[in-house]
Amino acid sequence: MDTNGRRRNPYELTEETPVYVISVAAQLSGLHPQTLRQYDRLGLVSPDRTAGRGRRYSARDIELLRQVQQLSQDEGINLAGIKRIIELENQVAALQSRVAELQAALDGAAAAMQQREAAVHASYRRDLVPYQEVQQTSALVVWRPKKAKDS
Repeated sequence: MDTNGRRRNPYELTEETPVYVISVAAQLSGLHPQTLRQYDRLGLVSPDRTAGRGRRYSARDIELLRQVQQLSQDEGINLAGIKRIIELENQVAALQSRVAELQAALDGAAAAMQQREAAVHASYRRDLVPYQEVQQTSALVVWRPKKAKDS
């Protein structure tokens, strides 16, 4: 199933589809295969595994490998720090997804409430008049019922 609840084509390739063997992933990321194995052991980038335990990398894994390399080489962050950054980024993404779910639920509840409110307003009797504040005067109003006429 995709994010919209539809069935996904099993042959459709996405950025999460694990298709690259370690040698191709190493070429695409600009890293040595041994570096990829080390990152896997440290839990920085965890590719899927085949039945024979071979690593299969997705396009998202390749992008993550490039990000790890950039943080390590350009920013001077050690691997433990990079692992923590990745964990926090994953946590933020999960929280953003949850906020989106809750916002959708809130929007649905608000729409349902507006529908119920409209139904209540539609059910009001039309012969009722809204009450309005009357200014105090010294006038006296006497009400006398009409007398029924004799037939």
